Amino acid sequence: MILAVVGGGGREHAIIKKLKENKTIEKIYAIPGNGGIAEDAECVAIGATEIDKVVEFCASHKVDYVVVAPDDPLVLGMTDALKEAGIPSFGPSKAAAIIEGSKVFSKNLMKKYGIPTAEYEVFSDPCEAYKYVESCPIPTVIKADGLALGKGVIIAETRDEAKAAVKTIMEDKKFGKSGDEIVIEEFLTGPEVSVLSFTDGKTVVPMVSSMDHKRALDGDKGLNTGGMGTVAPNPYYTEAVAKECMEKIFLPTMEAMNKEGRTFKGCLYFGLMITPTGPKVIEYNCRFGDPETQVVLPLLDSDLFDIMRAVSEERLSDMDIKWKEESAACVIIASGGYPGSYAKGYPIELPEDRRGIYVAGAELKDGVPVTSGGRVLGVTETADSLEEAVKKAYETAGKVHFKDSHMRHDIGKRALSALGIK
Repeated sequence: MILAVVGGGGREHAIIKKLKENKTIEKIYAIPGNGGIAEDAECVAIGATEIDKVVEFCASHKVDYVVVAPDDPLVLGMTDALKEAGIPSFGPSKAAAIIEGSKVFSKNLMKKYGIPTAEYEVFSDPCEAYKYVESCPIPTVIKADGLALGKGVIIAETRDEAKAAVKTIMEDKKFGKSGDEIVIEEFLTGPEVSVLSFTDGKTVVPMVSSMDHKRALDGDKGLNTGGMGTVAPNPYYTEAVAKECMEKIFLPTMEAMNKEGRTFKGCLYFGLMITPTGPKVIEYNCRFGDPETQVVLPLLDSDLFDIMRAVSEERLSDMDIKWKEESAACVIIASGGYPGSYAKGYPIELPEDRRGIYVAGAELKDGVPVTSGGRVLGVTETADSLEEAVKKAYETAGKVHFKDSHMRHDIGKRALSALGIK
């Protein structure tokens, strides 16, 4: 089998390493991949959103199956184009990917089908939005409707901050057309949980839960990032919570999408908050989360490619998906200054054993990996306990070196505290 994985980040590196465990796979192309992924797949210099070029490449290189990992190409309809060309793929159709592509769509879907989420209002006129934030409860959450590289959500602690957020998104167009409409919603409190799930439109199989750490600095301070580390499983996601989520959120979401004629087949990500009144949806993603994938997939004890094909062929209910009775921790090592401005081109020194190293922002220069992005790589370790997994992840992270590197030193601290470990 010849596979292609579309994307070029740490998530894609984790997917590729997991796929390589299947011995029927002879070759994997990464489109476009990066300087670290190049160790595990053949990188192809085509952009992840260049749909026609990706389809043409896959057809001409006799690719048997394509995994479309990032949100942009899914929202643009890459799996639809591959299907037209007769190439099977993993990932939702354009019609289903709207669940992430439009916050307005997803909020209205939840309202229509009674899926628990924060109270909200939608605005397409900035004047109406300004008027609303004069009297809405504070703090409040303001979201750009469309994709914004994970940065289109602003938590406003004051009315002035809320007005500034409206201006930034709707008038200054910081996120382009993604800010033509906004959602202003209730600020929820409670522990956050990420749950990725496999679904073929008939069956939903949740993966191991995880906890992301979004802020750039220790103690959950600093700017929001794409994620500075993750742990799995999430101790706040108890069996009782999981049961409630399946009954009130997971199955109803799958069924709602079916009723809307938008059957979702792929990885559906549930961003949840365990509020005092029960779990509620903060957001949906139409794909594997990053960096959640880097702690979830190492705990998968079944073959990923077999599962993906079962999703494509709508026979997920036939699969017996197993997970390791272990914990995982991932520490992200970023460029100094991220998520603001940062320098690039610094050589990266890596340990010899790179099994748990997932590269996101690196390119090869004269055969040497050098930094080329904000989040440079993730270091993941697994162990029998979360405490041991965190300890091992930091030990391995200490063997990675490049100029001005930055990482948080408290990944997993909140989860360990929930387990009664200081």
